[in-house]
Amino acid sequence: MTESNLPAALLQLIQASLPQMLTLLRAFVVAESPSLEKSAADRCCGIIADEWRKHGTRVQRIAQKHRGDHLRITWQPHSSRRSAGQLLVLGHYDTVYATGTLAKMPFRVSAGKAYGPGTFDMKAGIVQALFALDALRQSPATLRKHIVFLWTSDEEIGSDSSRNLIEVEARRSDAVFVLEPSFCPRGLLKTARKGVGEAEIIVHGRASHAGLAPQDGVNAVHELARQIMRLQKWNDSRRGISVNADVIEGGTRVNVIAERARAVIDLRALRVADMRSLEKRLHALRPITREARLEIRGGFNRAPMERKVSAALFARAKSLAAQMDLSIGECVAGGGSDGNLTAALGVPTLDGLGAVGDGAHSAHEHVFVKTMPQRAALLAALICSA
Repeated sequence: MTESNLPAALLQLIQASLPQMLTLLRAFVVAESPSLEKSAADRCCGIIADEWRKHGTRVQRIAQKHRGDHLRITWQPHSSRRSAGQLLVLGHYDTVYATGTLAKMPFRVSAGKAYGPGTFDMKAGIVQALFALDALRQSPATLRKHIVFLWTSDEEIGSDSSRNLIEVEARRSDAVFVLEPSFCPRGLLKTARKGVGEAEIIVHGRASHAGLAPQDGVNAVHELARQIMRLQKWNDSRRGISVNADVIEGGTRVNVIAERARAVIDLRALRVADMRSLEKRLHALRPITREARLEIRGGFNRAPMERKVSAALFARAKSLAAQMDLSIGECVAGGGSDGNLTAALGVPTLDGLGAVGDGAHSAHEHVFVKTMPQRAALLAALICSA
């Protein structure tokens, strides 16, 4: 193996390890790790930590009070005492599945697919990262940068306990490789993601008897309906803007003019400028119904990941994949990830480098087994070339 044909050689090396990759994937998947169940998540965290320690990395377990512990794993090139920067490989081990899901959704391999809760989103990505590092250590590649692998426990529920940790490591890094699953069975990388937010509109009206004195009341439900119709006009699919009222509550009894009503709004935007404009319009809302009062809370919690932050890394990934006789494409993702957080800091970020498969968050979640070495080799080549 020489550096001139490194990408293809890395792929060949990792392909020989596919049985071991599957064995490890099974171990991680059967260690159920729901975001909201700390004890279960911590057990999975311990299994992942033990495995990475076996491979010669420095593992730091960052304790959390209410969520699973986070893992910060580091590897320093032996070629020099002082590295020329840092790379961040980012992902999460928590899943959306409650403990006991394995009973009806067991880990299994069938027709070239590995099924099970969290296989695709995103435990296969953690497996691929480990084998990518092993391949690099066996290669003649000259690695100049310090590598941090950060596996968090709460991405599926908003990254509240891990956000600061992610941002601190991202600011130290020259590039971030996010091992969220790729998009669709074609394995597209995610070079842009919509920003995501949640807002709450609370309408305060005035109660009155709906039969005897309806004119004395101020109907909060009616006002909320008018505001929702106003919000609906803000949608612009061509620009990637979506505004959806997805939870509505209001009123107390059928014969009482509603004194209070509330809606929770999902906000998404593809551009930072549109995100800011939406927030400004939202907080500038005024009542339509006389004497009604509005209370507006919330806004965006993840800024958009714009393509300009990913473009150079994607071009490099495409070139490296071609050297392995692989073809990769790109896409815009409507959902957010921790890649939004790192991209918002201006750090070059490439997302969707994890598993190729389908069915995230569903009973048929799976990965395509044969693609696991390919994705591991691509990650290894990106790390080496950064």
